[in-house]
Amino acid sequence: MKIGIVCYPTFGGSGVVATELGMALAHKGHEVHFITYNQPVRLDLISSGLHFHQVQIKEYPLFEYQPYELALSSKMVEVVSKYKLEILHVHYAIPHAYAAYMAKQILHEQGVDVKVVTTLHGTDITLVGSHPSYKTAVEFSINHSDAVTTVSESLKKQTLDLFDIRKEIDVIYNFIELEKYPEVLHKECQRITIAPDNEHILTHISNFRPVKRTQDVVDVFYEVQKEIPSKLLLVGEGPDLQAARVRAKEHGIYEDILFLGNSVELEKILCYTDVFLLPSETESFGLAALEAMAARSPVISSNSGGLPEVNVQGVTGFLSPVGAVKEMAKNAIYMLQDKERLEEFKDNAYTHSKKFAIEEILPDYEAIYKKLDALRDK
Repeated sequence: MKIGIVCYPTFGGSGVVATELGMALAHKGHEVHFITYNQPVRLDLISSGLHFHQVQIKEYPLFEYQPYELALSSKMVEVVSKYKLEILHVHYAIPHAYAAYMAKQILHEQGVDVKVVTTLHGTDITLVGSHPSYKTAVEFSINHSDAVTTVSESLKKQTLDLFDIRKEIDVIYNFIELEKYPEVLHKECQRITIAPDNEHILTHISNFRPVKRTQDVVDVFYEVQKEIPSKLLLVGEGPDLQAARVRAKEHGIYEDILFLGNSVELEKILCYTDVFLLPSETESFGLAALEAMAARSPVISSNSGGLPEVNVQGVTGFLSPVGAVKEMAKNAIYMLQDKERLEEFKDNAYTHSKKFAIEEILPDYEAIYKKLDALRDK
Protein backbone atom coordinates (compact mmCIF):
# COMPACT_ATOMS: atom_id res chain seq x y z
CA MET A 1 0.00 0.00 0.00
CA LYS A 2 0.94 3.67 -0.35
CA ILE A 3 0.83 5.35 3.06
CA GLY A 4 1.47 8.91 4.18
CA ILE A 5 2.63 9.47 7.77
CA VAL A 6 2.30 12.85 9.46
CA CYS A 7 4.01 13.40 12.80
CA TYR A 8 6.16 15.73 14.86
CA PRO A 9 9.79 15.08 13.81
CA THR A 10 11.14 15.26 17.35
CA PHE A 11 12.69 13.10 20.07
CA GLY A 12 9.28 12.72 21.74
CA GLY A 13 7.45 9.41 21.93
CA SER A 14 4.85 10.11 19.24
CA GLY A 15 7.48 11.08 16.67
CA VAL A 16 9.58 8.04 17.52
CA VAL A 17 6.62 5.66 17.22
CA ALA A 18 5.48 7.19 13.93
CA THR A 19 8.98 6.99 12.48
CA GLU A 20 9.60 3.41 13.58
CA LEU A 21 6.17 2.42 12.27
CA GLY A 22 6.89 3.94 8.88
CA MET A 23 10.26 2.23 8.59
CA ALA A 24 8.76 -1.11 9.59
CA LEU A 25 5.99 -0.72 7.00
CA ALA A 26 8.57 0.07 4.30
CA HIS A 27 10.56 -2.99 5.33
CA LYS A 28 7.45 -5.08 4.68
CA GLY A 29 7.12 -3.68 1.17
CA HIS A 30 4.77 -0.72 1.63
CA GLU A 31 5.55 2.67 0.11
CA VAL A 32 5.76 5.21 2.93
CA HIS A 33 5.84 9.00 2.65
CA PHE A 34 6.63 11.17 5.68
CA ILE A 35 5.06 14.63 5.55
CA THR A 36 6.33 17.08 8.19
CA TYR A 37 8.37 20.26 8.68
CA ASN A 38 11.70 18.51 9.35
CA GLN A 39 13.12 15.07 8.74
CA PRO A 40 12.22 12.87 11.75
CA VAL A 41 15.28 12.31 13.95
CA ARG A 42 15.23 8.52 13.65
CA LEU A 43 14.27 8.31 9.99
CA ASP A 44 16.67 6.26 7.85
CA LEU A 45 16.01 7.44 4.31
CA ILE A 46 18.61 5.04 2.92
CA SER A 47 16.07 2.24 3.28
CA SER A 48 13.97 1.53 0.19
CA GLY A 49 10.32 2.52 0.15
CA LEU A 50 10.80 5.59 2.36
CA HIS A 51 10.26 9.18 1.24
CA PHE A 52 10.32 12.53 3.04
CA HIS A 53 8.36 15.63 1.98
CA GLN A 54 9.14 18.82 3.87
CA VAL A 55 6.36 21.25 4.70
CA GLN A 56 7.60 24.74 3.88
CA ILE A 57 6.25 27.58 6.00
CA LYS A 58 6.56 31.01 4.38
CA GLU A 59 7.19 33.97 6.64
CA TYR A 60 4.63 36.74 6.25
CA PRO A 61 4.61 39.85 8.48
CA LEU A 62 0.81 39.85 8.81
CA PHE A 63 0.91 36.66 10.90
CA GLU A 64 2.34 36.65 14.40
CA TYR A 65 2.18 32.84 14.21
CA GLN A 66 2.66 31.28 10.79
CA PRO A 67 -0.32 29.12 9.64
CA TYR A 68 1.34 25.68 9.70
CA GLU A 69 -1.99 23.84 9.34
CA LEU A 70 -2.63 25.47 5.95
CA ALA A 71 0.83 24.62 4.67
CA LEU A 72 0.50 21.06 5.98
CA SER A 73 -2.92 20.54 4.36
CA SER A 74 -1.63 21.80 1.04
CA LYS A 75 1.40 19.52 1.23
CA MET A 76 -0.80 16.53 2.02
CA VAL A 77 -2.94 17.26 -1.04
CA GLU A 78 0.17 17.59 -3.20
CA VAL A 79 1.77 14.33 -2.00
CA VAL A 80 -1.44 12.28 -2.08
CA SER A 81 -2.19 13.46 -5.62
CA LYS A 82 1.31 12.99 -6.98
CA TYR A 83 2.06 9.59 -5.41
CA LYS A 84 -1.49 8.16 -5.32
CA LEU A 85 -1.49 7.59 -1.58
CA GLU A 86 -4.30 5.45 -0.20
CA ILE A 87 -3.90 6.16 3.53
CA LEU A 88 -2.92 9.22 5.55
CA HIS A 89 -1.87 8.14 9.05
CA VAL A 90 -1.62 11.19 11.28
CA HIS A 91 -0.16 11.18 14.78
CA TYR A 92 -1.81 13.73 17.10
CA ALA A 93 -5.26 15.18 16.62
CA ILE A 94 -4.13 18.79 16.63
CA PRO A 95 -3.01 20.03 14.25
CA HIS A 96 -2.47 16.89 12.16
CA ALA A 97 -5.94 15.30 12.10
CA TYR A 98 -7.52 18.71 11.61
CA ALA A 99 -5.20 19.43 8.67
CA ALA A 100 -5.85 15.95 7.25
CA TYR A 101 -9.60 16.59 7.28
CA MET A 102 -9.10 19.73 5.20
CA ALA A 103 -6.82 17.86 2.80
CA LYS A 104 -9.36 15.06 2.50
CA GLN A 105 -12.11 17.52 1.54
CA ILE A 106 -9.94 19.20 -1.09
CA LEU A 107 -8.99 15.81 -2.53
CA HIS A 108 -12.64 14.74 -2.55
CA GLU A 109 -13.42 17.73 -4.78
CA GLN A 110 -10.76 16.37 -7.13
CA GLY A 111 -12.32 12.90 -7.15
CA VAL A 112 -9.66 11.39 -4.86
CA ASP A 113 -10.71 9.26 -1.87
CA VAL A 114 -7.94 9.03 0.72
CA LYS A 115 -8.61 7.48 4.13
CA VAL A 116 -7.41 9.12 7.35
CA VAL A 117 -6.19 7.19 10.38
CA THR A 118 -5.63 9.25 13.53
CA THR A 119 -3.48 7.97 16.37
CA LEU A 120 -3.90 9.80 19.68
CA HIS A 121 -0.74 9.86 21.79
CA GLY A 122 -1.75 11.76 24.90
CA THR A 123 -0.79 15.42 24.95
CA ASP A 124 -3.33 16.18 22.23
CA ILE A 125 -6.02 14.83 24.56
CA THR A 126 -4.92 15.38 28.15
CA LEU A 127 -3.28 18.80 27.85
CA VAL A 128 -4.38 20.40 24.58
CA GLY A 129 -7.68 18.76 23.74
CA SER A 130 -9.38 19.46 27.06
CA HIS A 131 -8.68 23.20 26.82
CA PRO A 132 -11.83 25.10 25.78
CA SER A 133 -9.99 26.81 22.93
CA TYR A 134 -9.19 23.48 21.28
CA LYS A 135 -11.88 21.09 22.44
CA THR A 136 -14.32 21.63 19.56
CA ALA A 137 -11.62 21.21 16.91
CA VAL A 138 -10.16 18.09 18.53
CA GLU A 139 -13.60 16.49 18.89
CA PHE A 140 -14.42 17.30 15.26
CA SER A 141 -11.09 15.93 14.02
CA ILE A 142 -11.49 12.64 15.85
CA ASN A 143 -15.08 12.11 14.75
CA HIS A 144 -14.25 12.84 11.11
CA SER A 145 -11.28 10.49 10.93
CA ASP A 146 -11.92 7.20 9.13
CA ALA A 147 -10.24 5.25 11.94
CA VAL A 148 -8.97 6.24 15.38
CA THR A 149 -6.44 4.52 17.63
CA THR A 150 -4.95 5.25 21.03
CA VAL A 151 -1.73 3.90 22.52
CA SER A 152 -3.30 2.62 25.75
CA GLU A 153 -6.60 1.71 27.37
CA SER A 154 -6.04 4.58 29.80
CA LEU A 155 -5.83 7.13 26.99
CA LYS A 156 -8.92 5.67 25.31
CA LYS A 157 -10.87 6.14 28.54
CA GLN A 158 -9.62 9.71 28.93
CA THR A 159 -10.61 10.50 25.36
CA LEU A 160 -14.13 9.15 25.83
CA ASP A 161 -14.45 11.00 29.15
CA LEU A 162 -13.35 14.36 27.73
CA PHE A 163 -15.10 14.34 24.36
CA ASP A 164 -18.32 13.32 22.71
CA ILE A 165 -16.79 10.65 20.46
CA ARG A 166 -18.93 8.81 17.92
CA LYS A 167 -16.10 6.82 16.37
CA GLU A 168 -14.91 3.38 17.46
CA ILE A 169 -11.46 3.67 19.07
CA ASP A 170 -8.97 0.83 18.73
CA VAL A 171 -6.20 0.44 21.28
CA ILE A 172 -2.89 -0.38 19.64
CA TYR A 173 0.03 -0.26 22.04
CA ASN A 174 3.31 1.40 21.30
CA PHE A 175 6.01 -1.05 20.27
CA ILE A 176 9.71 -1.81 20.43
CA GLU A 177 12.21 -3.20 17.95
CA LEU A 178 13.91 -5.84 20.04
CA GLU A 179 16.59 -6.33 17.38
CA LYS A 180 18.08 -3.03 18.53
CA TYR A 181 18.81 -4.54 21.92
CA PRO A 182 20.78 -7.73 21.14
CA GLU A 183 22.44 -9.75 23.87
CA VAL A 184 25.82 -8.88 22.41
CA LEU A 185 25.14 -5.24 23.26
CA HIS A 186 25.01 -6.14 26.95
CA LYS A 187 28.09 -8.32 26.75
CA GLU A 188 30.07 -5.51 25.15
CA CYS A 189 28.62 -2.79 27.37
CA GLN A 190 31.58 -0.90 28.85
CA ARG A 191 29.99 0.26 32.10
CA ILE A 192 33.37 1.21 33.50
CA THR A 193 33.32 4.30 31.28
CA ILE A 194 30.36 5.58 33.32
CA ALA A 195 30.87 4.20 36.82
CA PRO A 196 33.27 1.91 38.70
CA ASP A 197 32.27 -1.69 39.33
CA ASN A 198 31.06 -0.97 42.87
CA GLU A 199 28.52 1.59 41.68
CA HIS A 200 25.09 1.15 40.10
CA ILE A 201 23.65 3.29 37.31
CA LEU A 202 20.18 4.85 37.25
CA THR A 203 18.81 6.56 34.15
CA HIS A 204 16.03 8.96 33.18
CA ILE A 205 15.16 9.88 29.59
CA SER A 206 12.57 12.53 28.71
CA ASN A 207 11.90 15.95 27.20
CA PHE A 208 12.15 17.52 30.68
CA ARG A 209 8.70 19.05 30.61
CA PRO A 210 6.97 19.67 33.99
CA VAL A 211 4.78 16.58 33.50
CA LYS A 212 7.92 14.41 33.70
CA ARG A 213 8.65 15.59 37.30
CA THR A 214 12.40 15.53 36.71
CA GLN A 215 13.12 17.11 40.10
CA ASP A 216 11.54 13.96 41.58
CA VAL A 217 14.07 11.96 39.55
CA VAL A 218 16.89 13.83 41.27
CA ASP A 219 15.22 13.44 44.66
CA VAL A 220 14.83 9.68 44.21
CA PHE A 221 18.48 9.40 43.20
CA TYR A 222 19.47 11.44 46.26
CA GLU A 223 17.68 8.97 48.54
CA VAL A 224 19.21 5.97 46.73
CA GLN A 225 22.67 7.52 47.00
CA LYS A 226 22.41 7.44 50.79
CA GLU A 227 22.54 3.63 50.73
CA ILE A 228 23.72 2.55 47.27
CA PRO A 229 26.81 4.03 45.57
CA SER A 230 25.54 5.04 42.15
CA LYS A 231 25.51 7.41 39.21
CA LEU A 232 22.52 9.02 37.46
CA LEU A 233 22.28 9.52 33.69
CA LEU A 234 19.90 12.27 32.57
CA VAL A 235 19.15 12.11 28.85
CA GLY A 236 17.23 14.78 26.97
CA GLU A 237 16.61 18.50 27.02
CA GLY A 238 13.69 20.71 27.96
CA PRO A 239 12.35 23.51 30.17
CA ASP A 240 12.92 21.72 33.51
CA LEU A 241 16.51 20.66 32.85
CA GLN A 242 17.92 23.69 34.65
CA ALA A 243 15.66 23.03 37.65
CA ALA A 244 17.04 19.48 37.80
CA ARG A 245 20.58 20.87 37.80
CA VAL A 246 19.71 23.26 40.64
CA ARG A 247 18.12 20.45 42.69
CA ALA A 248 21.21 18.28 42.20
CA LYS A 249 23.45 21.07 43.47
CA GLU A 250 21.18 21.60 46.48
CA HIS A 251 21.52 17.92 47.37
CA GLY A 252 25.28 17.96 46.81
CA ILE A 253 25.11 15.18 44.19
CA TYR A 254 25.77 17.21 41.05
CA GLU A 255 29.09 15.48 40.38
CA ASP A 256 27.37 12.08 40.42
CA ILE A 257 25.01 13.01 37.57
CA LEU A 258 25.86 12.92 33.87
CA PHE A 259 23.78 15.30 31.74
CA LEU A 260 23.90 13.73 28.28
CA GLY A 261 21.47 15.93 26.32
CA ASN A 262 19.45 14.56 23.42
CA SER A 263 20.74 11.35 21.91
CA VAL A 264 19.88 8.95 19.11
CA GLU A 265 21.97 6.22 20.78
CA LEU A 266 19.54 5.30 23.52
CA GLU A 267 20.26 1.57 23.15
CA LYS A 268 23.90 2.14 24.13
CA ILE A 269 22.93 4.39 27.05
CA LEU A 270 20.32 1.94 28.33
CA CYS A 271 22.78 -0.95 28.26
CA TYR A 272 24.56 0.78 31.16
CA THR A 273 21.37 1.11 33.17
CA ASP A 274 20.50 -0.91 36.28
CA VAL A 275 17.23 0.90 37.09
CA PHE A 276 15.17 3.29 34.97
CA LEU A 277 13.27 6.17 36.65
CA LEU A 278 10.01 7.56 35.27
CA PRO A 279 8.03 9.34 38.05
CA SER A 280 5.80 11.27 35.62
CA GLU A 281 2.64 13.14 36.54
CA THR A 282 1.05 11.10 33.76
CA GLU A 283 2.06 9.04 30.73
CA SER A 284 -0.35 8.00 28.01
CA PHE A 285 1.78 4.89 27.55
CA GLY A 286 5.39 5.21 28.70
CA LEU A 287 7.53 4.43 25.66
CA ALA A 288 10.73 5.34 27.49
CA ALA A 289 9.92 2.71 30.12
CA LEU A 290 9.35 0.09 27.43
CA GLU A 291 12.64 0.95 25.74
CA ALA A 292 14.39 0.54 29.08
CA MET A 293 12.74 -2.82 29.68
CA ALA A 294 13.83 -4.03 26.23
CA ALA A 295 17.36 -3.18 27.35
CA ARG A 296 16.89 -5.31 30.50
CA SER A 297 16.33 -2.36 32.84
CA PRO A 298 13.59 -2.65 35.48
CA VAL A 299 11.48 0.46 35.95
CA ILE A 300 10.58 2.63 38.93
CA SER A 301 7.58 4.68 37.82
CA SER A 302 4.43 6.41 38.93
CA ASN A 303 1.16 4.48 38.60
CA SER A 304 -0.45 7.17 36.46
CA GLY A 305 -2.01 6.93 32.99
CA GLY A 306 -0.92 3.99 30.86
CA LEU A 307 2.16 3.10 32.91
CA PRO A 308 0.46 0.18 34.73
CA GLU A 309 -0.20 -1.31 31.27
CA VAL A 310 3.55 -1.39 30.65
CA ASN A 311 5.29 -1.74 34.02
CA VAL A 312 4.10 -4.75 36.03
CA GLN A 313 4.15 -4.17 39.78
CA GLY A 314 6.74 -6.34 41.54
CA VAL A 315 7.68 -8.10 38.29
CA THR A 316 9.28 -5.65 35.87
CA GLY A 317 9.76 -2.98 38.51
CA PHE A 318 7.53 -1.00 40.84
CA LEU A 319 4.66 1.51 40.60
CA SER A 320 4.07 4.27 43.16
CA PRO A 321 1.70 7.21 43.56
CA VAL A 322 2.80 10.42 41.84
CA GLY A 323 5.25 12.29 44.05
CA ALA A 324 5.99 9.35 46.36
CA VAL A 325 9.74 9.93 46.23
CA LYS A 326 10.63 8.00 49.38
CA GLU A 327 8.64 4.94 48.25
CA MET A 328 10.21 5.02 44.80
CA ALA A 329 13.68 5.24 46.32
CA LYS A 330 12.91 2.39 48.72
CA ASN A 331 11.84 0.15 45.83
CA ALA A 332 14.93 1.06 43.81
CA ILE A 333 17.16 0.23 46.76
CA TYR A 334 15.32 -3.09 47.22
CA MET A 335 16.26 -4.13 43.69
CA LEU A 336 19.78 -2.75 43.72
CA GLN A 337 20.96 -4.13 47.04
CA ASP A 338 20.75 -7.79 45.96
CA LYS A 339 22.55 -8.82 42.77
CA GLU A 340 20.48 -11.95 42.12
CA ARG A 341 17.24 -10.09 42.78
CA LEU A 342 18.27 -7.33 40.39
CA GLU A 343 19.09 -9.85 37.67
CA GLU A 344 15.67 -11.44 38.11
CA PHE A 345 13.97 -8.08 37.65
CA LYS A 346 16.14 -7.39 34.59
CA ASP A 347 15.17 -10.72 33.04
CA ASN A 348 11.49 -10.12 33.81
CA ALA A 349 11.62 -6.68 32.20
CA TYR A 350 13.13 -8.03 29.01
CA THR A 351 10.71 -10.96 28.82
CA HIS A 352 7.69 -8.69 29.29
CA SER A 353 8.93 -6.26 26.63
CA LYS A 354 8.52 -9.02 24.03
CA LYS A 355 4.75 -8.56 24.32
CA PHE A 356 5.27 -5.17 22.66
CA ALA A 357 7.58 -6.33 19.86
CA ILE A 358 6.85 -4.60 16.58
CA GLU A 359 6.15 -7.96 14.99
CA GLU A 360 3.22 -8.31 17.39
CA ILE A 361 1.86 -4.77 16.90
CA LEU A 362 2.42 -3.98 13.21
CA PRO A 363 -0.28 -6.38 11.91
CA ASP A 364 -2.89 -4.44 13.91
CA TYR A 365 -2.12 -1.25 11.97
CA GLU A 366 -1.98 -3.12 8.66
CA ALA A 367 -5.42 -4.62 9.37
CA ILE A 368 -6.87 -1.12 9.81
CA TYR A 369 -5.26 0.09 6.58
CA LYS A 370 -6.59 -2.88 4.61
CA LYS A 371 -10.08 -2.49 6.04
CA LEU A 372 -10.21 1.18 5.06
CA ASP A 373 -8.68 0.55 1.64
CA ALA A 374 -11.51 -1.88 0.89
CA LEU A 375 -13.95 1.00 1.49
CA ARG A 376 -12.25 3.48 -0.83
CA ASP A 377 -13.96 4.72 -3.98
CA LYS A 378 -12.43 2.60 -6.75
